Amino acid sequence: MSLRRLWAVARKEFLHILRDPRSLAMAIAIPMLLLVLFGYALTLDVDRVPLVVWDQDNTAVSRDVASRFAGSRYFSLKARVGDYRRVVEAIDEREALVALVVPVGFGGLVGAGRPAAVQLLIDGSDSNTATIALGYAEAVVNAYSQDVAVQAVQRAGGQVPRTPLEVRPRVWFNAELESKNYIIPGLIALIMMIIAALLTSLTVAREWERGTMEQLISTPVKGPELILGKLIPYFAIGLLDVLLAVLMGQFLFHVPLRGSVALLFGMSSVFLVGALSLGMFISIIARNQLMANQIAMVATFLPTFLLSGFMYAIYNMPRPIQVITHVVPARYFIAILKAIYLKGVGLEVVALDAALLALFGTVMVVLANRRFKKKLA
Repeated sequence: MSLRRLWAVARKEFLHILRDPRSLAMAIAIPMLLLVLFGYALTLDVDRVPLVVWDQDNTAVSRDVASRFAGSRYFSLKARVGDYRRVVEAIDEREALVALVVPVGFGGLVGAGRPAAVQLLIDGSDSNTATIALGYAEAVVNAYSQDVAVQAVQRAGGQVPRTPLEVRPRVWFNAELESKNYIIPGLIALIMMIIAALLTSLTVAREWERGTMEQLISTPVKGPELILGKLIPYFAIGLLDVLLAVLMGQFLFHVPLRGSVALLFGMSSVFLVGALSLGMFISIIARNQLMANQIAMVATFLPTFLLSGFMYAIYNMPRPIQVITHVVPARYFIAILKAIYLKGVGLEVVALDAALLALFGTVMVVLANRRFKKKLA
């Protein structure tokens, strides 16, 4: 391999990128835009659940129950209604996700120490959010019931019983349980995979469409030199994207980076080589920019978004799908990113994922080089 020819190809590709503002914008601006859009719009936190209350009892006790919901940070009181028709309208129109109905006589039953019930209506069209909101509501009701029981014992002059079991939870790595702290590292992998494959998926196909591939074939440049020379500029741009994404995560989204920055960029480099080579392989077999673009989107975005563990936990997937996820390289990179960002671990902990990521990069480089032939047909 000649370093002179390699640098000539890389320099040619650098000049093409610099002279084409659209390619440069796609390489730098689009990843930043996607990170901002996904970072702010995509959240799995369920709080400030919209709530309407129909207090049929209208006593101090019933108002106390309603205030427990309205005062919780998990619920946001939108309106107090006066009949079931208004409750149904609020849920149908998405004004509220939860409706609390306190029946007549609720205060009297509580004052007499007898069992009392409230009705909770939940919009189950979004089952995940509804399940979480139901858990919040049960926690509020249980806390209220415990307070009522303690007050009854105190009024009777008895001794408040001690709780036999006390739970003291301690959350490791993401103490605030904020979804952005693990979504942003996953977004870095998602964006890198898509952009890297899209950028290089157009390189060889563009040469064929413009008729310049014949000129390259007639030169002494060898296949590996051409492939590697075209990868170098996009590898540099990819590392710049990683740097910008890390800075945005740190200063814009305030996501803690507890691990080694050097390890982060090292693993990102390995992943970039594989993703760029995948795009190059697609470009070689497609020979058409439109087709290469479409194949790259299907081969990168869908598997990375659905099967990498970025949005959906892999252990919750059906067993056959779990097996398929092992061939999705973003699965290992996302696991590495989350471990570096949230846990602050070293290479010894993520060694297996790193090895599989390196295997992916090696396989894609070999495939791209073997597939490319210096001939017209």
